[in-house]
Amino acid sequence: MRVIGVISDTHGLLREEAIAELQGSDLILHAGDVGDMSIIRSLAEIAPVRAVRGNTDVGAVVEALPETDVVDLTSPNGGVSTEGRGPLAYLMHGHQELDLDPVAAGFRVLINGHTHEPSILERRGVLYFNPGSAGPRRFNLPVTVGRLRVEGAEVRAEVIDLIAD
Repeated sequence: MRVIGVISDTHGLLREEAIAELQGSDLILHAGDVGDMSIIRSLAEIAPVRAVRGNTDVGAVVEALPETDVVDLTSPNGGVSTEGRGPLAYLMHGHQELDLDPVAAGFRVLINGHTHEPSILERRGVLYFNPGSAGPRRFNLPVTVGRLRVEGAEVRAEVIDLIAD
């Protein structure tokens, strides 16, 4: 079984609680609004990282990160092999319109951030996963990260609260 840590909307703040929950991940996905490339470097000390930029990212983050990414959840670094082992995830921030049909494109998981609100939904065989926000608290929303557990073609998602209220 592979364990994939999922984080979003750090906005330049990488909490110790997030680092602790992401320990043991085989791969970490960051769904945008990173805030500073030091966040990606710190996450890379835990596991390989795949990340996209968000609508508040500027400068070096925008230059370094794509707007969307395709991730092979079984690959050691998340890269898509020519064999297309899958299951595949589409990683985006979520402020832009979804420009594809995830079912037709062959994605098993669509990961986004942006709303700061965690959610796990399954539609037409696609798992839609938003890990929520791990950065500064916004409104009364929880501070969270996510985890995907991948076993063969099966993918399960969970949201982890970082701060007990």
